[in-house]
Amino acid sequence: MLSSTISELPTVHAHCDLPCGVYDPAQARIEAESVKKICEKVADSDDPDFRTRAAIIKEQRSELVKHHLWVLWTDYFKPPHFEAYPELHTLFNEATKLAGASGTKGGFDVATADELLAKIDKIAEIFAETKKS
Repeated sequence: MLSSTISELPTVHAHCDLPCGVYDPAQARIEAESVKKICEKVADSDDPDFRTRAAIIKEQRSELVKHHLWVLWTDYFKPPHFEAYPELHTLFNEATKLAGASGTKGGFDVATADELLAKIDKIAEIFAETKKS
């Protein structure tokens, strides 16, 4: 009985998992801005306890950047977006790596944090374009 009910359900096509408006690259940007500020503050401090706490928080924020980017990459953007914007996969790959162990998660380089913010900004530009259509 249940299988016949399920097979009768209509196929639904949606742009994303929920009604549009729940995804936004601003979430990743806010976390990346926190990461950059931590990198700047650590550069100005010789306090080992502060540096340890800063490293822990920076690693958590970097992980959140990756999470928010992955959600956009896998849940919001669909094949037509990747066809229209072929650089998207590369942007996401580079951005998540910049937030990863070889990037802001693993170091305190402000220039790396700036690169990450620039990638997020490019993703946000494309995101905004997709919202127009």
